[in-house]
Amino acid sequence: MARPKRRRRKAESNFGLIFGTVALGLASVAILGGYGYLKYYRGGSHVAIDKASLCPVDGPKEITAILLDVTDPISPTTATDLRNNFQDTVNTVTVGGLIQVYALTDVTGELKLTFSGCNPGSGEDADIWTSNPRLMQKRWEEGFEKPLKDLADSMDQGVEGKQSPIMAGIQKINLDVFGNPAHKNILKRLVIASDMIEYTKSFSMYATGPDYEKFLKSPARDEYRTSLAGVTVRMLVFQRPGLKFTTREIGEFWGEWVTANKGSWGGYVRLEGIK
Repeated sequence: MARPKRRRRKAESNFGLIFGTVALGLASVAILGGYGYLKYYRGGSHVAIDKASLCPVDGPKEITAILLDVTDPISPTTATDLRNNFQDTVNTVTVGGLIQVYALTDVTGELKLTFSGCNPGSGEDADIWTSNPRLMQKRWEEGFEKPLKDLADSMDQGVEGKQSPIMAGIQKINLDVFGNPAHKNILKRLVIASDMIEYTKSFSMYATGPDYEKFLKSPARDEYRTSLAGVTVRMLVFQRPGLKFTTREIGEFWGEWVTANKGSWGGYVRLEGIK
């Protein structure tokens, strides 16, 4: 979340670290599996998967999108708590489920995709008579588990941005990912890790606080309106010092915003630490 009236730091963004790590992980995905389609054994039958994305060739079985707000640094304690929650989220992705991780920027509607891939299943999902458990385990570790773990390990870095257009980021993911007609009938989840302090020219919580009635009178109401029907939204909230409003008030604001946009409110977790 960007803070107003402060000079932007000249330190390098953590994006370079994130992108470098994930690029290596995704490169390993692309070369795994030999020729043709890969397969895993699930539910009594073989499922063909694409060797580049590790997704079933007929599309992912579910989608989990994660939006990381790195427009401000977080404390080491918060980073540890975030990594734990991040890993918990990854562990809930079923075999054949797609996970995409986005980094919020201070440019409205501009996100950085830092990871995209399906859970291909580990060696535990292999049928010993028709599959290769060792290959499946290697594919899962190198193409899915390791790049996500490396991404989680880089979460304690960040630089201050000019603004934090969180609503625009949600709208972007909803239109580009969840709005894809091919994803219409599958489970969709959005997890947002941020201090959840919206700060744009259209609406700034620094000026109004998390006052939903004032938001309804702002240009942001229509500008960032988006139909979240069929999407469950959960938030992992960073704590910031010196605010005139509480994390609970922030959670109540966003719960109302998600519900007003027809989404399912999955609640929020106040992460430990403060910075």
